[in-house]
Amino acid sequence: MRVLKLIALLPLILILSSGSGSHANKGDKDKTSNNKQDENEPLGLCKNVVGVLNPQTNFNENYIFDRQLYLHKVDELQNVKYWRAIMNLHQDTALMCFANSREVIAKVCLKDWNAKDELCKKEFKDSLRTLYHADTSSRVLITAGKKFFYDFDKASLNFQRGIHCFIENGVDPWFAQAILLIESPNKLQKSNVGAYGSFQLMKDVARMYGLKVNKQIDERAIFERSAYAASSLLKNICIPNTLKMLDSLKICDVNQDELWFKLLVMHVYHAGSGNVQKALFSFAPSEGNMDIIYNLWKTNVGYFKTQSQNYSQLVLAAMLEMNTRLDLRSKQLLMATNN
Repeated sequence: MRVLKLIALLPLILILSSGSGSHANKGDKDKTSNNKQDENEPLGLCKNVVGVLNPQTNFNENYIFDRQLYLHKVDELQNVKYWRAIMNLHQDTALMCFANSREVIAKVCLKDWNAKDELCKKEFKDSLRTLYHADTSSRVLITAGKKFFYDFDKASLNFQRGIHCFIENGVDPWFAQAILLIESPNKLQKSNVGAYGSFQLMKDVARMYGLKVNKQIDERAIFERSAYAASSLLKNICIPNTLKMLDSLKICDVNQDELWFKLLVMHVYHAGSGNVQKALFSFAPSEGNMDIIYNLWKTNVGYFKTQSQNYSQLVLAAMLEMNTRLDLRSKQLLMATNN
């Protein structure tokens, strides 16, 4: 495993960067598949793991740095920029955008907005369509700030343990960091559909992998137990079923290290393989690349709706935000060192 001091890692990030709903596979059953995930050597699993210096402890801690984010220029995508803005916005404020482009067209105080009647809201949205020369049918969305939820400092406290747990179970630790960044980054909480813990597992999934969930105890709250169940779910269901879908579309010889594949697996983790398959088959891609993910952002089929479309956008936005925070920390550390 490579260990780099933060002040050495973040200039590299700077160079490269210049160039909710249903959770955790609800309803899926453990299946056997002809497409088995290749056995990875520990070194392979660690290829994106670097060490970053924690200024509080002065120790290097594990962190996943994925250069593909910048190689694919996802930091330039409007959808990703939009969610990054939401992640930095207080909950008393909201952004308005056009649904098809995620272009921010207004910022409003939620208290004032909620005080308006429906007619006033409609007239305001119509005025925005006129101002931006948009079609009268263009949907205008409003999203409240989520800075309170995306507490990246708290989420990062679990990266070291999450990466270790996933590697120990033979699963790419990229998934551990991605899930920790967006599922429950500020505190342990239960979703409106019953998912719970750092990896937002449903009861049946947790029990499938040996966790105790009853009136007396809920092991989804125990980090290592929850990490084991989440990584097992990915290894035994999400990744094999993703490969089966792609095989059905005659997309073979898939490189599981590619960003688009990992994001597709994340969609399966969130929405379940059945829902993702319906969405995927609705536009029937012929080759594996990032276009698959971009098309999923626009696909509305069955239970694959807005929250499912947004899921991989949130992953990308959160990863970029975390890199930015480390970049700022490295500059502060460098200045302190020079002084």
